[in-house]
Amino acid sequence: MKPIVRIDDEVVGIDQFIKILRLTGQLETILEQFVRERLAVRAAKKRGITVSAEEVQERADQFRRARGLHRATDTNRYLDHLGVSLDEFESFVTDSLYQEKMMEQVCNAKAVEEYFQLNSPKFDSIEVSHIVLETEGKAKEMVSILRDDPECFVEMAQEHSIAHTRGQGGTLGKLLRGALKTDVEAKVFNAGVGDLIGPFPSSDRSFYEIFRVNAKNPGVLDEDTAAEVRRLLREEWLLARAREHVIEAR
Repeated sequence: MKPIVRIDDEVVGIDQFIKILRLTGQLETILEQFVRERLAVRAAKKRGITVSAEEVQERADQFRRARGLHRATDTNRYLDHLGVSLDEFESFVTDSLYQEKMMEQVCNAKAVEEYFQLNSPKFDSIEVSHIVLETEGKAKEMVSILRDDPECFVEMAQEHSIAHTRGQGGTLGKLLRGALKTDVEAKVFNAGVGDLIGPFPSSDRSFYEIFRVNAKNPGVLDEDTAAEVRRLLREEWLLARAREHVIEAR
């Protein structure tokens, strides 16, 4: 049994460690990330992307500086402690550059712009407030009160809501699509500014939620949206690459 950690007289081996990861469901996440990285490296090489020796050296120097490994002997001791050879370290650095270059191509500015233009409604946002109550009866009574006096929403949220947002008058702020349950989201996004929607029960009917739409904002390709588009492009591209290979966890 190859040890991975020792706690006093107890030695934990790699096999035992992997079993624990399997039982806790963490191994799948680690493997998924590893497979994604390998797919990106393979695709980069297939596409003819190159990594120069100078780039590898610069990235290796960045790695060492970040860890305070200012001398060659410091780096050697660090790698020896990890059980990693210099060749393995160089391969690690090279592959990380392949991954980055591949993702830069997948998520270039033109691709981001085109994805946004084709899917702009996906990035619409709304500004909403809510009131959460324990029973359907209380929720329906609250809706009646708010319809008679819409201006009292903040006051009612502060006095009666059981949500953590009561201190802010029920304000949830700006929400993108996907932030709410599907059935609730459709109705909230289709509502007009000032509309009350609900009450909506939780899955176990332990609370009921009322929403008010404060503002509706059409999607714009700002920095936050561009970051989300790049994430979606990466996910879609990696999923497509995964379908091209036979991937088995053993």
